[in-house]
Amino acid sequence: MNKIPSLPAAGTNVPLLLHLDSFVRSGMLKLLAIKDSDIRILTLEQSRTAVDMGLHAGGAFSATVPLVALFYGGFLKLDVEDPTRRGQDIFTLSKGHAVAAMASIYAELGYFDQKLLSGSRSHHSLLNGHPGPVLPGVHIATGPMGQGIGVAQGFAIAGRTSPRFDSYAMVGDGELQEGSCWEGVMYDGQSHLDNFCVLVDRNNGQLDVHNRTLFPMPNLNEVFRSYGWQTHDVDATQYDGVYEALNQFRFGPRNGRPTAIICNTTKGYGAFSDFMNKHKVTVTESLIVQEMALQGERRRERVAEFLGHLQNAAGSDEGRAAVELLREAARGMHLDMDATIQGTLPAIVGPVLTRRAPRRDKQIKYDAAALPKFDKTKQYSAADVVTGAMKVFARDSRVVSIDSDLASTSGLEAGIAAVDQRRALNVGVAEANMMLIGEAFAALGSNTWTSTFCPFFNWQVLRRIAVGQQERLEAIEASDGWLSEGHGLDLTFLATAANFETRTNGATHMGNDDITTFDAVGQLRIIDVSCPQQMLAIMKWIMYGNKGLLYVRVMRTGSAVLYDSDYIFEFGKAHILRGAESDRVAVISSGRGVHEALAAAELCANKGVGVTVVDMPSVDEILMLELYNSGKTIVFVEQNNGYLWQNFLKVVYRNREAATGSLRQIRTVNTLTAEGKPQFIHSATYEELIEAFGMTPAHIASVVEEIVLSGRK
Repeated sequence: MNKIPSLPAAGTNVPLLLHLDSFVRSGMLKLLAIKDSDIRILTLEQSRTAVDMGLHAGGAFSATVPLVALFYGGFLKLDVEDPTRRGQDIFTLSKGHAVAAMASIYAELGYFDQKLLSGSRSHHSLLNGHPGPVLPGVHIATGPMGQGIGVAQGFAIAGRTSPRFDSYAMVGDGELQEGSCWEGVMYDGQSHLDNFCVLVDRNNGQLDVHNRTLFPMPNLNEVFRSYGWQTHDVDATQYDGVYEALNQFRFGPRNGRPTAIICNTTKGYGAFSDFMNKHKVTVTESLIVQEMALQGERRRERVAEFLGHLQNAAGSDEGRAAVELLREAARGMHLDMDATIQGTLPAIVGPVLTRRAPRRDKQIKYDAAALPKFDKTKQYSAADVVTGAMKVFARDSRVVSIDSDLASTSGLEAGIAAVDQRRALNVGVAEANMMLIGEAFAALGSNTWTSTFCPFFNWQVLRRIAVGQQERLEAIEASDGWLSEGHGLDLTFLATAANFETRTNGATHMGNDDITTFDAVGQLRIIDVSCPQQMLAIMKWIMYGNKGLLYVRVMRTGSAVLYDSDYIFEFGKAHILRGAESDRVAVISSGRGVHEALAAAELCANKGVGVTVVDMPSVDEILMLELYNSGKTIVFVEQNNGYLWQNFLKVVYRNREAATGSLRQIRTVNTLTAEGKPQFIHSATYEELIEAFGMTPAHIASVVEEIVLSGRK
């Protein structure tokens, strides 16, 4: 753990103390300059062995000064042995293209072996073009997408509770063109996150144009201040300003405002050749040799300057004390001052300190007897169920929720705030920010819930979160991975107003296409809830922990109770609510469509026609194949674009050797056009919608009767 050197106070007068302070500070800056050279040399070495000989040079080099100041200046409380231990500071590299510089630092500090720096960006390397949790010590997957800053603010929110810690992030000025950054910046100022520090790499360039941004950026100091931030505008081509700004944040009084340090520099700063100023370059061996030689010469000059500085302290007890402080600081910077007799001051890389993280127990403890009970003669909304259940589950401090101005439809905020309002957040109309904060809490081990209307979840954010989840699982499964069981994300996206439940809202709010869209996101499990008892059972299942990323679609208004109190939810398992072996037709549905299917089955029964009704909240591949092979005609009735039906086709294809049925047995009733194309639906009452799309009980019954009648001919 790095420490700021403390000056000896006993027996010294004020002028001498000030002199020593100036001497030590000047020495610290000279040591940081030496370390700057070390990190640039390691970064260049990466490009030499990268699978494409490539390097995101412009952003990696411009980020080096603030990164070195942060990691070696004595500001971070880090537990390199266990980077997941709660209470240490957390750094998030939002501008993921600077990963080479960060990886050089992480290898030196001992998060992983220096060998990992070789062969980067290859299929077999843990060091990709962007950082992610597959790399030891990295908490989330990032690229310069304007999202890492949002997750870092979530870490800061968590860091305000015991044990307390600070959250740091680095973001690029080009990245600040992403709107999601400002969702967080607005929220952070009003939330008084004075344990949050953002370093802005203001290198005045981006991918397409490396020497300017595509449109003029505003005065970032004024913009951040307008949202309630404290700002510092510093020259990031040297260490003085960055060091002082970080010192004020870390050791100065906290005033209820987050801190932004605007680090003014240029792309490629610190490289000798202007070839390195571009966003990404493919470096030739001759250029690497030239650049490495010049970087080495610069380092030798800096070492000589530092050693000359030490000579000024010779001859007094106070001077020798100051030198010892610098010796301690050098050790924290992985520099060997004991070798200065030879005038080398060599860098010390490693050793590897990070161990496999301890297993996390993710199971939420609760009093099952206190959970809601349901009367089958009454109806309950999903929000009522969630609120009642969360009042019980949230007694475990690991349960957290984030809403985005639709808390009344989810029930999360009312339930968790009844226990601890600090864990029931509402970010306003900022769904991306909601999801990013949720990821932060989940990364720290919380059972986290976020909620908004089905169509409002941000696909770009969701996909990046899923990438990070996959990397976490890879790190858990690897024999030499740094994560262990329980370190996956437990993050539930509670999607309200699913299917036809939005009702009299405009087409932008209708939830008939979200389920098929998000089905393409890897690592995401989708559940479509049909009744209050099922909702409670799903929540209990989630509270066991280690369920991953869940997209749970719920009804907006009240519904009847379909299941008994002993119902147990299993992902990937459907339930036959009624039916007989002799039934020739099976109707499969989910959500409120199940209620319409049951009513249709009753109409058919009155005419002597038996119908099997299947509630399939998640895709049950086994039952799908069994019904297909049984010879029954299967009718998929879905108040969406045919999620279950499309998955059925995939199941049949994957099991084509064992599938004996015929696709002529399949009928679909969904919201696709007559040509099978996706469409959006417009404002209407629920009753109007099921009539318009042929999903009333009478319509469903007529489809069944037609099938049975045609089979008798």
